[in-house]
Amino acid sequence: MCGIAGWIDWQQDIRQRQSSLEAMVSPLACRGPDGSGTWVTQHAGMGHRRLIVIDPEGGMQPMSRREGHKAFTIVYNGELYNYRELRLQLQDLGYQFHSQSDTEVLLTSYIAWGADCLGHFNGIFAFAIWDSADQTLFMARDRLGVKPLFYSQMPHGLLFGSEMKAILAHPQMPHTVDSDGLAEIFALGPAHTPGHGVFKGLQELTAGQFLLYSPSGLRVRSYWRLESHEHPDDLKTTQDTVRSLLDDTVQRQLIADVPVITLLSGGLDSSAVTALAARHFQQEGRGPLNTYSVDFVDMEKHFKATKFQTNLDAPWARRVSDALHTRHHRILLDTPDLVDNLLASMRARDLPGMADVDTSLLVFAREIKKDATVGLSGEAADEIFGGYPWFHHPDAIRADTFPWARRLKDRVSILSGDFTSYIRPFEYVEERYQEALEEVPRLKGETPFAARIREIGYLTLTRFLPTLLDRKDRMTMAVGLEVRVPFCDHRLVEYVWNIPWAMKTEGDQRKVILRQAMRGLLSDDVLWRQKSPYPSTPNPSYFAAMRSGLEEILHDSTSPLHQVVDVERVKDVMRQGPQAEQIPWFGQLMGNAQLFAFLIQAHHWFKEYQVHIV
Repeated sequence: MCGIAGWIDWQQDIRQRQSSLEAMVSPLACRGPDGSGTWVTQHAGMGHRRLIVIDPEGGMQPMSRREGHKAFTIVYNGELYNYRELRLQLQDLGYQFHSQSDTEVLLTSYIAWGADCLGHFNGIFAFAIWDSADQTLFMARDRLGVKPLFYSQMPHGLLFGSEMKAILAHPQMPHTVDSDGLAEIFALGPAHTPGHGVFKGLQELTAGQFLLYSPSGLRVRSYWRLESHEHPDDLKTTQDTVRSLLDDTVQRQLIADVPVITLLSGGLDSSAVTALAARHFQQEGRGPLNTYSVDFVDMEKHFKATKFQTNLDAPWARRVSDALHTRHHRILLDTPDLVDNLLASMRARDLPGMADVDTSLLVFAREIKKDATVGLSGEAADEIFGGYPWFHHPDAIRADTFPWARRLKDRVSILSGDFTSYIRPFEYVEERYQEALEEVPRLKGETPFAARIREIGYLTLTRFLPTLLDRKDRMTMAVGLEVRVPFCDHRLVEYVWNIPWAMKTEGDQRKVILRQAMRGLLSDDVLWRQKSPYPSTPNPSYFAAMRSGLEEILHDSTSPLHQVVDVERVKDVMRQGPQAEQIPWFGQLMGNAQLFAFLIQAHHWFKEYQVHIV
């Protein structure tokens, strides 16, 4: 994993402006602490920060290759899990290789097949290739959008980077935000509309897209979309296929020249990934698999069961570890860890985010990084198998909006009247929701209920999952840890997308097909345990710390928040204490303490990022 950045300009000699390119690369040092490099020619420059995972000696970037009269240069962030097979195919076509890196395989694939190379790839990636002869830039992002890629079209050129901070570091990039950008933050956030970069003129290459840029203009195309069709397999075949696909995916994603671990909460998804990984470790003689879980000091003391989280994770993580003979590490965090790193998590996202849910992952990843460079996570299983409550609750199914954000009125209640009029939150969310529905790949002949579940599945995969993938990427790469997500393998996603809902679930029991597929690898109590979300601290000291921090900001009359929130309404919420009714800021984990944290981050974001509102 790495960080990439670049600058194309048809009217300037970038060789004379290399310091601007280096300014873009510098903020990405956390993504690539093991090396850096830049490459410049008259109208194109690219930079790279490297995190060594495969081929320490041969994978340096930017990497160039000449074929005939043409020269190509690549910067690349990601992993190709099938690069060994692709290398053999390309050798059969006559191509020779000078390294063992997947970077060289990716670059050669583009030389051999052009944009069609994307159909050959199994992996997570965001890359840019400059064709010096044709003066064209080709960029692409993986099918599920696991790896990030942003760009901004300038009057005479293009900027791109792995994170927004790289583009914002360019001296010609304005830090301007309009009403739509603010609506992304305060009406949708921390979710976002695919392609929207919040800052005016800053865009995201969305999942499954490629971009071609030349003196004649810019073209963006989708090379992959979900397709709906009848599911031909019976129950047994479906179970076997799910298990086979997941097993193959985990095995591929264990490939690395550095230590690999798994994140293990004791829930179904992380336990399934860990069970398959532990078995491959044993078969390959790699010794015991190291597993990691995160928890909070005094969790047992402050935990109160809810319908979302009925019991603690820690005993289950230990139980799974013992059964699979892994070497387990439980990382304990306390309130000061969350307070001290709140702004670091905002800077990692370049935006206000998910409060302690972000910050705890950042600190957790920092601890894992002391021992390993690559981890596997159970992220995305709930999205593709339908594990979230909104797939099952009648009110959520009937809701005519994003099902995880049904109480927008309550959320907007803390905003000032003028700000609400400016960002038009209800109209904005409705427009984004209708746009999403128009994209859903329909299946002719479905019942209204099945069609609605398909809609919710699509919304979850394309509007909710990116929020968690962004979080996973930014928080882990902020400390130079690569976390892979086997459930995002496109083959598995394509297959599960068309499994009938009756196979995926039974009554109140969710993700039944995944549980059935994992039989024999995990004990029944683990297989049928109720879903438990990523832990959020219940310690009242966190509420107190966030309330205190926000109080101090609101006392500052120069704070940008005075133009955003209804100060008296927010103070009223703060006076009510941690046991009061929660304002549902986002999903099922962000209550009032997290609302305060979000507003603290927003205050500092406006100031640190020198945001100019138009």
